[in-house]
Amino acid sequence: MRASGLKRRALLQGGSIALLLGIHEIAQGATIVAVRVWPASDYTRVTIESDGRLNSQQLVVGSPPRLAVDINGIDLNPALRELVGKIKPDDPYINGLRVGQFAPGVVRIVFDLKQAVAPQVFSLAPVAAYKDRLVLDLYPQQAADPLESLIAERLRDAPKTAVAGAAPSSGDTPAPSRPGAEAADPLGDLMAQQSTRAAPPVSVTQANRPSAPVGPLPIPMPPPAVSAPPPPATSGRGVATASQTDRIIIVALDPGHGGEDPGAMGPNGTREKDIVLQIAHRLRERINASSVNGNPMRAFLTRDADFFVPLGVRVQKARRVQADLFVSIHADAFTTPEAKGASVFALSQGGASSSAARWLANKENQADKVGGVNVGNHEAQVQRALLDMSTTAQINDSLKLGGAMLGEIRGIGARLHKAQVEQAGFAVLKAPDIPSVLVETAFISNPEEEAKLRSTAYQEDLADALMRGIQRYFAQNPPLARSRQL
Repeated sequence: MRASGLKRRALLQGGSIALLLGIHEIAQGATIVAVRVWPASDYTRVTIESDGRLNSQQLVVGSPPRLAVDINGIDLNPALRELVGKIKPDDPYINGLRVGQFAPGVVRIVFDLKQAVAPQVFSLAPVAAYKDRLVLDLYPQQAADPLESLIAERLRDAPKTAVAGAAPSSGDTPAPSRPGAEAADPLGDLMAQQSTRAAPPVSVTQANRPSAPVGPLPIPMPPPAVSAPPPPATSGRGVATASQTDRIIIVALDPGHGGEDPGAMGPNGTREKDIVLQIAHRLRERINASSVNGNPMRAFLTRDADFFVPLGVRVQKARRVQADLFVSIHADAFTTPEAKGASVFALSQGGASSSAARWLANKENQADKVGGVNVGNHEAQVQRALLDMSTTAQINDSLKLGGAMLGEIRGIGARLHKAQVEQAGFAVLKAPDIPSVLVETAFISNPEEEAKLRSTAYQEDLADALMRGIQRYFAQNPPLARSRQL
């Protein structure tokens, strides 16, 4: 009798709770807690975060291009209405959107698009500070080739004689070649072909942010194996040959994290993704104003704005432009605020050089889970990138680059966390043919170092140090005068 009374009391209490919650809340399958939009030239991401997994269907409509997304099991709420105000005029893909209650328990979002897109819609399980997320990635139907931005920049900045058929001056010194290296640079031929087209100049700030998709680049054939140089162009303008163009030294800069992945957070709210992007922009300015043995340098950023790039895609981008170096920029964090100092890391084929290096590599390698990767579509290419076996020569060159940078960072009076280059299995350093390092600029979790990272003066000093490290590396290890296989 007493047991049945307790059961009846529990049922009554449960019923009281149900009455307090109300019918509307009980009917809800999930509640929207936040919406975010990340516009970028590569793609625009829309994230809908909720306290439960969302089910959706989507339909692409053309002329004019639109994307309709139906989300099941929810009702329209103020958080979803906020999406309308989050679309910015400069978004490359979204012109605007409408959101409404399409049917009981079904919310429809209609995106009015600026161009045709190839949407990817997928769900992410809770991770880090995030709950369930429904992700809509709007990619262009024809993705832009990263080489296009480099060519556009170089054509804007290069002297006309470098691409219009005039022979180089006697003062120009070609990059030293190593035994067995090809002297031709088909990238020069491709640039020369581009220079004959009537096209408006592209500014440096726009170079990595094309406003429309770019078609596939023409693929130049390897130069014929002849001992005599190719004959000069006979027309007044003509097409420059490889011998009449310069060898561009490309440095890939990789600002860590971005978009959905803020990276480490400082005690005063400083986000790693913002700081490292600022430092990368400063370093890009220095690289673009420099040369190696008379050959111009050009920086390529894996991301030039606040959006997320998967680890494998960062490696692929650097390999696509056939970068001579890869520099990933980060700001470290630890569980206690006492840790401080800058570090430089190279890849390790075996174990990590220290437990701290192993811990950091494991943390950085989790970026894809936080940032959000559509595993179903990206798994094959990401796995290929992560399984690339880096050569011993690549790791040795990476250690040399890291040593040069570490010495220059010490030279600006910055504290070093470790006096030597450390090694661990960082996924983002696994380009088998590019010397690659990861620079932890400071511990953003340390209040003193967080303040330094926010300082323009310290960012400038750090960019100067990294630039001197790159120059010092090239002085001892001249870049190959090689053929670029595009």
